[in-house]
Amino acid sequence: MGLRINTNVEAINVHNNLSITNSRVAESLKRLSSGRRINSAKDDASGLAVANNFRAKISAMRVASQNAAEANSMLQVADGAYSKITDILVRMRDLATQAASSQTEERAKLDTEFQALKEEITRIGSSTKYGNMTLTGGEDTVYTFQIGTGTAEGIDTMTVSFSAVTAGALKLGSSIAVSDMASASSALTAIDSALSSMNTYMANIGAYQNRLQYTMENLAISIENFSASESAIRDVDMAWEMTNFTKNQILQQTGIAMLAQANQAPQQIMQLIG
Repeated sequence: MGLRINTNVEAINVHNNLSITNSRVAESLKRLSSGRRINSAKDDASGLAVANNFRAKISAMRVASQNAAEANSMLQVADGAYSKITDILVRMRDLATQAASSQTEERAKLDTEFQALKEEITRIGSSTKYGNMTLTGGEDTVYTFQIGTGTAEGIDTMTVSFSAVTAGALKLGSSIAVSDMASASSALTAIDSALSSMNTYMANIGAYQNRLQYTMENLAISIENFSASESAIRDVDMAWEMTNFTKNQILQQTGIAMLAQANQAPQQIMQLIG
């Protein structure tokens, strides 16, 4: 083996290996400190692209789940109004039943309460809102909610209809009264029709709520599965990385020791000179 002073090939070789080991130690430190296998595109370009797609879908599904929850809250507000109006209609039917009987006296007082209850139905229907969105006013309203990550109508969106429940919408106008037996008998028919409509409206609300509940549960499962997929690609296996880090640390220490030995090799030439 030739002895050289200007070029220490062995030291260069050891230094190259030590540089590679240092780079691997630094990479392991980055992964262990961040908890991620992919910290930049250079780590795994294709894996990063797939993981980013998963992340975007997860984020969109979380927002969709929030939309579904808000839609459900809106339905609960409408359901509360429908329930209270149904209670009022039941009381109005009691008054009409009482007024339709021959022995009943002072029907005017019954009619006073009857008309007040009609006004309350209109007040509840007109004032029931979710934020600035009118739910049960004088006209039927339709709202669309984004409950998916795409744009397919009926699949990623859900349309909810709210029926108007004012006295006029329920066909309980000013002509409906219980001031006499004949009008009380007509009122019974009108109230029964209104109650039938309310039952239909409440059934629709319940159907929407059940659908939204299943939607939110499905989104939760999808978020969990997509999160697991993203984690499998992006996150680091801490046990394996720690093992790799320990190995590279030992190689690093060994490399430093061997570099010191390689740097001492040219000093053997001094023995020839001496």
